[in-house]
Amino acid sequence: MAKMRTHIKELDPVWEQIKREAQDTLTDEPLLGGVVHSSILHHRSLESALAYRVSMKLTSNELSEQILREICDMAYREDPDVGISSRADIVAVYDRDPACDRYILPLLYFKGFQAVQAYRVAHWLWKNGRRDMARFLQMRSSEVFGVDIHPAARIGKGIMIDHAHSIVIGETAVVGDNVSMLHSVTLGGTGKEEEDRHPKIGDGVLIGAGAKVLGNIKVGSCSRIAAGSVVLQEVPPCKTVAGVPARIVGEAGCDHPSVAMDQLLGVR
Repeated sequence: MAKMRTHIKELDPVWEQIKREAQDTLTDEPLLGGVVHSSILHHRSLESALAYRVSMKLTSNELSEQILREICDMAYREDPDVGISSRADIVAVYDRDPACDRYILPLLYFKGFQAVQAYRVAHWLWKNGRRDMARFLQMRSSEVFGVDIHPAARIGKGIMIDHAHSIVIGETAVVGDNVSMLHSVTLGGTGKEEEDRHPKIGDGVLIGAGAKVLGNIKVGSCSRIAAGSVVLQEVPPCKTVAGVPARIVGEAGCDHPSVAMDQLLGVR
């Protein structure tokens, strides 16, 4: 039984699919051979590949790729949930983004996915008391990806951030599982209060491009926030809100808005 459990644990369909796609990429575009080998085929696990990719993206004259790689490797080694969440993120992007037709794409090219993985390492550092290093990763992620996620924020798994320009997620924000958001989304505070001041986003929520959710308010699970909305009050579950300030304009329209990615109001 112990051997069987070990065998099952070693099965990793997401990683196996990425490796198959990497081989296909070598055939289709040989000039990317160096990138594909160094980023994927030289690694024995998805965690190792993610550590390499994140560290290569965030390296600078201030902190070497080797040091960042050691930090990332430690995070994945000491907290298996970091790697599990990353797999869920890859599957989420593949399932929800029509521009993503291979599992390899988020890992190699999609800055929204890469920024979330950098946040996951920074969050691990924050939880383990290494707050200056966590802030350094936040700074570099903001500089490299244009995505500013405070390392203290709590974000679930299965997250898809499409395009990812100008995403801001504040310190006390909470984001549930299977949430989708588009570019220029802000989960911010209001005023100058220093305590719990950022939004709490439920599971399965879809947040449209340019939407701002401000203050310590709850957005109920499986709700939709229309593009360009400014949300200042609590949103019940399974509702659609739109406008400035946002108001309830109807039901969510489906069981899982973040998966359906349907952003048309009043059209079915």
